[in-house]
Amino acid sequence: MEVLYKQCAGLDVHSETIVACVLLEDDQRNVTKETETFPTLTKDLFRLLKWLEDRQVTHIAMESTGIYWKPIYNILEDYFDITLANAQRIKNVPGRKTDVCDAEWIAKLLRHGL
Repeated sequence: MEVLYKQCAGLDVHSETIVACVLLEDDQRNVTKETETFPTLTKDLFRLLKWLEDRQVTHIAMESTGIYWKPIYNILEDYFDITLANAQRIKNVPGRKTDVCDAEWIAKLLRHGL
């Protein structure tokens, strides 16, 4: 599949935590993955913003049930191209799933423009 975004992130958003997975591709087409979990307090959302900026992320996709995505979107919208994904449409294969796996899956889908 064709890669559309070389520096992108997937966010799995919950009421008390955000799991962020960043996929970064270098000039030799090597992909590195970094994952971190952040609380959802305002100070931590700004720490998430700094973390994403430090990694030169350009595009973000996030999945959230309910309204938990709103404060995150409000803080990040001026800095990144953000896609809010419908949780039902990006479901991964059923089985052993974790928030870290979900964040990585979201980042992979975004990376290829899905």
